[in-house]
Amino acid sequence: MINKRLMALVPESKRYIYLNVLYQWVALIANIALMYALSILFVALYHGVNHSYFVALLVLEAIGAGIIRYFCTCFSSSMSHLSSQTVKKKLRSMIFEKLVRIGVGYDEVIASSEIVQTGVEGVDQLETYFGAYVPQFYYAVLAPVTLFIYMLQIDWVSAVVLLLSVPLIPVSIILVQKWAKKLLSKYWGQYVEMGDSFLENLQGMTDLKIYQADEYRNKVMNEQAEAFRKVTMRVLIMQLNSVSIMDLVAYAGSAVGMIVAVAGVAQGRVQLSGAIIVMLLSAEFFLPMRRLGSYFHVAMNGMAAADRIFAFLDIEEPRDGHIDSLMDYDIGFEHVSFSYDGSREVLHDVSLHIPEKGMVAIVGKSGSGKSTIAKIIAGERREYEGIISVSGEDMRKIKRSLLSESVCYVPSNAYIFKGTVRDNLMEKDDASLWEALEKVNLAGFFKGKEGLETQIMERGSNLSGGQRQRLAMARSLLKDAKVYVLDEATGNIDVESEETIMSVVKDLAKTRGIVLITHRLANAVDAERIYVMDNGNLVEEGLHGELMAKDGTYAKIFQRQKELEDYGKEAIA
Repeated sequence: MINKRLMALVPESKRYIYLNVLYQWVALIANIALMYALSILFVALYHGVNHSYFVALLVLEAIGAGIIRYFCTCFSSSMSHLSSQTVKKKLRSMIFEKLVRIGVGYDEVIASSEIVQTGVEGVDQLETYFGAYVPQFYYAVLAPVTLFIYMLQIDWVSAVVLLLSVPLIPVSIILVQKWAKKLLSKYWGQYVEMGDSFLENLQGMTDLKIYQADEYRNKVMNEQAEAFRKVTMRVLIMQLNSVSIMDLVAYAGSAVGMIVAVAGVAQGRVQLSGAIIVMLLSAEFFLPMRRLGSYFHVAMNGMAAADRIFAFLDIEEPRDGHIDSLMDYDIGFEHVSFSYDGSREVLHDVSLHIPEKGMVAIVGKSGSGKSTIAKIIAGERREYEGIISVSGEDMRKIKRSLLSESVCYVPSNAYIFKGTVRDNLMEKDDASLWEALEKVNLAGFFKGKEGLETQIMERGSNLSGGQRQRLAMARSLLKDAKVYVLDEATGNIDVESEETIMSVVKDLAKTRGIVLITHRLANAVDAERIYVMDNGNLVEEGLHGELMAKDGTYAKIFQRQKELEDYGKEAIA
């Protein structure tokens, strides 16, 4: 009923939970005092007692007890909020930190939509678990025992009957627990699957329209929504049925307690005031446990979400190194092989060298392994075979944080955030921001608008493809890394933007190491070393002139691309 790992994960919340229980218990004591005053007052009025002083005292006692109960209820609600707030903050921080430790390749172990749903909806479900269910669990045990001890002094028979009836409610909860756990696990599975499908369809909407596949994906989503509707209705049916059972037990138990108390009056075993107190408080035996039952189903949903949170937190993380400083950033690959799935190699026995200054180009056809090399250099992949050294040190022994600081990875589809130009650049002084924009030929464009406060739409949709890539390049310049890995950073952009970026890259190569991953060989002509990849193998290396003289793979691809470009120019002319 209580998830020990979840409780141990957020020890800060225990203080608020215990205070919550304490305030509820004090409110119960105040309620007992209130019921006592009301019962004595009722009996006094019934017997015609007309002592205004005595009646006034009872009224004041009732009012005082009511006020205490009110404030305790308010404090209890406040503790619920604080405990759940602490949990949500802690868990979301843990999820984010886990993502950071896994790195940018997290989507290969868990879907982005599941992360979003787990971190938002899943954590929100735990709000009820910590804020209501856990405190109620302890209070539901404490309240009947407190009432039992008090009622023993009034009528031990009624007290025993009521106490023995209370466990029937948790028994009914336990009976549905196993079924509820399986059902809620299925509910969350289908919820995540539908969210994943929705996000994927939303991101690929343009392609779906172009290829007229939107109708089919709409049909699939409707089927998923219908399956989710059915499992949701099953959850609701389960909840309503179990609530009905708990209500039946609670009201029947209260009725039995009342009947026994009334019978006690008829037998002369119980005074009238005592019977009235039993009648007024009999429901209090069952209400805490009944309320626990109502929270139980929401708590089970929270625990199902917690299972997914723990599954994510338990994902094996890449091992981090211990080296936190390097003299330089000279990189060497020695007989490196790599496979994503452990069976098919995408890199085979690759050896190459990347100096700390100058431009190295890695070229080849699509699927030849170029981008995999880029990810390995950026530290995203460490499951390779062979040796990769950085400044003479094994890359696996270098801290990921140092790799992240030292290497700047610029992909062809760098993400542009919604917000201002300033928001999309690093936190530097305005002069540095404008200098970076000037280098990529964007300063004039933004000065003609609202400067650094120019609004950028989601994914930079109000910029051209070339402008987006140049903005990403400006952002990378501000990082001032040791090595820049440009993975098709000039792909699918206009000629002007390509020339601008290549000009920046060549200038940067004078002081930094540049790894240029490109399918367009014209950009690799000035590289100090060119490595040619083919189907995961390093087939050629050398300067542009040397490779052209060999008339091998590089020369054939270069000539073919040149012919196509010349043909395109002739067609335009």
